[in-house]
Amino acid sequence: MSAVIDKLLHPKSVAIIGMSSKPGSPGHVVLGNLKLNDFSGPIHLVGRSGGEVEGLPVLQTVDELPANVDVAVFTLPAAGVKEAVQGCVRRGVKSAIIFSAGFAEIGEREAQDDISRIARAGNMSLLGPNCLGYTNYVDGIAIGFTGASKVPVIDSDRDPAVAIVSQSGGLAGHIRQALAARDVLTSYYVSTGNEADLGLAEFIDFFAQDAKTKAIIVYVEEFRRPESFIAAAARARDAGKPVLLLSPGRSVKAKAAVSSHTGALAGDYAVMRTIVTHAGIALVDTLDEIVDTAELLARYPNPPAQGPAVMTFSGAFCALAYDFYEDLGLEVPALSPETEAYLKPRVPAFIPPKNPLDLGTATIWQPELMEIGPSALLADPALGGLVISAPIGTSLPLTMKYLNHVIAAAKTSTKPLIYAPLGDRTPLPQEFLDLAREHRIMLSRSADRSMRAMAQATFYARSVERAKEQVRHPPLAGLPKLGSGTQPEWLGKQLLAAAGIRIPQGALAKTLDEALTVAKHLKFPVVLKAQAGALAHKTEAGGVLLNIKDEEGLRAAWTTLHANLEKHQPGLQPDGVLVEKMAAKGLELVIGAKRDPLWGPVLLVGLGGIWVEALGDVRLMPPDLSEAAIIEELFKLRTAKLLKGFRGAPAVDVEAVAKTVAQVGRLMTHAQDIVEIDINPVFAHGVGDGVTAVDALIVTR
Repeated sequence: MSAVIDKLLHPKSVAIIGMSSKPGSPGHVVLGNLKLNDFSGPIHLVGRSGGEVEGLPVLQTVDELPANVDVAVFTLPAAGVKEAVQGCVRRGVKSAIIFSAGFAEIGEREAQDDISRIARAGNMSLLGPNCLGYTNYVDGIAIGFTGASKVPVIDSDRDPAVAIVSQSGGLAGHIRQALAARDVLTSYYVSTGNEADLGLAEFIDFFAQDAKTKAIIVYVEEFRRPESFIAAAARARDAGKPVLLLSPGRSVKAKAAVSSHTGALAGDYAVMRTIVTHAGIALVDTLDEIVDTAELLARYPNPPAQGPAVMTFSGAFCALAYDFYEDLGLEVPALSPETEAYLKPRVPAFIPPKNPLDLGTATIWQPELMEIGPSALLADPALGGLVISAPIGTSLPLTMKYLNHVIAAAKTSTKPLIYAPLGDRTPLPQEFLDLAREHRIMLSRSADRSMRAMAQATFYARSVERAKEQVRHPPLAGLPKLGSGTQPEWLGKQLLAAAGIRIPQGALAKTLDEALTVAKHLKFPVVLKAQAGALAHKTEAGGVLLNIKDEEGLRAAWTTLHANLEKHQPGLQPDGVLVEKMAAKGLELVIGAKRDPLWGPVLLVGLGGIWVEALGDVRLMPPDLSEAAIIEELFKLRTAKLLKGFRGAPAVDVEAVAKTVAQVGRLMTHAQDIVEIDINPVFAHGVGDGVTAVDALIVTR
């Protein structure tokens, strides 16, 4: 497929189909772009009016084209696209770019699928429809209809270059301009539109192999082939090319806007975030973040996973930095003892060596501290990248001394460094800007944005590490046969037990006498639970009766339970009644899973019982996470302090919780008919006492 993309982005011949005699029409803009950028190959024009345009003959039909043109550019309305695709296939055209809207984005998916089928059968690739084309900044080629301009050919041997592949053309233009202002070049920009054929995965694969590209920015509104996207991003990651992702859809209104824009079928954003971040993709939430983080990762594509270092001239900023990173869920590590010992004799006695490092006003008289401090922080193996947030000097000579010392410190390490001179829009001296650019120092005028970008780079580094530690679950044997749809609890619990998850002792009883026999065997107290696939919410139906202490109580409970069922759902014929031993109490958790139609299985763990709905304190994770990584996720819960023991309660057996979550992941990986598992509550007992799955809801296809 890379050869196909190469032909598209580096064509030797181009045909413009739908050429009009009207100046300023899309065909004229495409032609103008090619000529303005000195395209050296043959250009063929096709238009019903015939004649000539700018000295080139206009053919009246596609069938008059020479064979095997590299790229055909369609400047046609949607109604003429199918016929043009058929003609291009007959002439052996390698690929086509379709600007036209009027396909899946307005509900005409069948028409889009039709042209895709015809093109694939004829070995012709498609870019679009509903796209803006592309710009190749490596060779100076632009194929687009929004305006003709000279393409600045990049010198990527000096500054890093980023490729942008986007389902929105306008947004990509903003990102490119913002990066250019920071001396971060763009190698390629591609607008994929509706992706009837070529999509994100194909372009990511190409950019991963492109020597000029150091990082890849992706803007996505609809993930049309998630598995291919994740696999391509993994190949880019392995090639040392970070993939940065911006995707809307967190809010209901955003989902509606996406759908009307590209015909996207909005997926579950939380599930997408879980899968992509655990796959080693840098997912960001805002335009500012994607620009800042792209610059950082383009300059430093292999950031460390340790928490960041901060240096400033203000004790107040140290406190703000602690708060800022804590809100992002990132720790600010302490200095190693070796770094403390190194700094202590080299900084004034009133400056305590720590992270964040506050140099106060000492640098006015000792500007060399702007090298000593950063060098020590960057050299410390306990710390990650460094954010320097400090005012510029009180004079131009002092300002330049500060920068020269920062440059010297940066040369001692490969860790990321951002220098954020305070002062908001206060102009920086041109000499300062020129020197920073010459030495490729990343500058920012916002301390907040600098710290957030460093946090994103740190999260990216951790996700890359985690992506390399995925677990391959072996298949499970001896699983009970399940029916279709919602399963009764007793059968769901058999499945859990077969997967090695502890359930309460018990058995299904169809008569009162059977229930008495089971209860006597278990020894009171027991629980009665009505069982039917159509009874997913037993408690609301009065179908769960707890703490039955003796035979008399069981007889009364049996009558009450069946009366409750008849009142709640007249005529319901239950499978029977599950009689279980009362489980020992523990911290109530929920462990669940769902099979997303786009992304596949994802796991959930959090505070359970009624609190799962009241607080929503849960963590999502992929099914192939290691138990150690699951424990890390558990301690990211807002209520994680409950796991450690709280107000006299014992510390929870988190290892057993993690093992249970992993087994649910194993079930979802190999039992492909299961679409949902909800174990709520799970009683997490004290350390060494494991967990008990008290209730289970399992849904199959």
